[in-house]
Amino acid sequence: MSRPASAGRLARELGTLEVFKSLDEIPASDWDGLCARGSVAMSRAFWDVIVRSEMNDFNYRYAIVYDDGGSPVGIAGVYTVTTDIAIFAPSVIRLALDGVRNVFPSLLKWKMLECGTPITISSPPYVCSGAASDEAIIGALNLELRNLAKMERCLIIVLRDFEPNAQGLREHLCQLGYHWIDSLPNTYLDIHWSTPQKYLAAMRSYYRSKLNKHLKRNMDAGVRHELVDDFAPLADTLCAQWMVVHTHASEFQREVLTPTFYRELSTRLGPLVKVILFYRQEALVGHALLLIDGDLMRWLYVGREVAENDSLYIYIAHKVVETAILLGAKRLEMGLTTYPIKQDLGAKVVPIKLAIRSSGWLINPFVGLGYALLNKVPNPTQRQVFKSDADGAASS
Repeated sequence: MSRPASAGRLARELGTLEVFKSLDEIPASDWDGLCARGSVAMSRAFWDVIVRSEMNDFNYRYAIVYDDGGSPVGIAGVYTVTTDIAIFAPSVIRLALDGVRNVFPSLLKWKMLECGTPITISSPPYVCSGAASDEAIIGALNLELRNLAKMERCLIIVLRDFEPNAQGLREHLCQLGYHWIDSLPNTYLDIHWSTPQKYLAAMRSYYRSKLNKHLKRNMDAGVRHELVDDFAPLADTLCAQWMVVHTHASEFQREVLTPTFYRELSTRLGPLVKVILFYRQEALVGHALLLIDGDLMRWLYVGREVAENDSLYIYIAHKVVETAILLGAKRLEMGLTTYPIKQDLGAKVVPIKLAIRSSGWLINPFVGLGYALLNKVPNPTQRQVFKSDADGAASS
């Protein structure tokens, strides 16, 4: 199951890389010691939820890099999944593909090998103890990924995701044959305000009045919200609401959640996960799923009872911001897509890069170009929502 690390610098820094097929196979001290330096998204409990949820056709493995003394210095999640390689295709290409897929449903849907986190962002897509360099960890992972890709008959290898904090890894990945390409950008709101009232007061009048108009519309309709810690009993309802949003999404569709995901997340992560429930009168009409990750609050998913073009989503997004402030978060991750609404609330758009290559060298020079031709990601212009530049600054 293990194999020696490569020669040269890698061999001087590292001993072995081991790949485990089950979380139960991994010594607790090896995983837990490393992930104490990372985020909840790389914790054993979080990955256990992901595995138990049985989403899509994900098949997981876990790579741990050890130094010469046998101490773990790096860990990464690795998985295969069938992915639409035209996932960010422009509308014209998307319409053409949808038509052809009525006859050939699997066209351009390939089994890929990915390294990263399957449902959220972890940049860079591994945990490194600092006892080894990022280049050494990436070098070890690259060797293993190429071997696994051949074994699993995966033509494409993807390392995801790289936000600005990991831009320095680009050169090394390109030397290993990876293409550095655009993915859908993320959105973040840095929290500078001690109260929701101070947040609203910091807004420029145009954005504040626009938001207040939508908030009033919802309040007049009898919309209210409630923050809940234990949402396991609502798992089936929440998943059904998420599915309504998922099936109507036009920008991005990938993982398909299950009721088990909601149930296990609430049961196993306890106070680290919360859901905001939204009611119109007495009817539950939507929810927002949140993950507390240190000083960062992640808005993972949103669900609705009915897909409508109304003000409810704006109300939901604002209450997510309000909750982040009230819980003392320093930063709110608002996720991919629906950029205009999130920007109107003050979120900054942060680029994400993928490192992608083929499992062999023959077609690899064409992989980056082919992906770029099939996919075009948005590049929203940043908005000055707040009166002060300090309020609108988003750290990378």
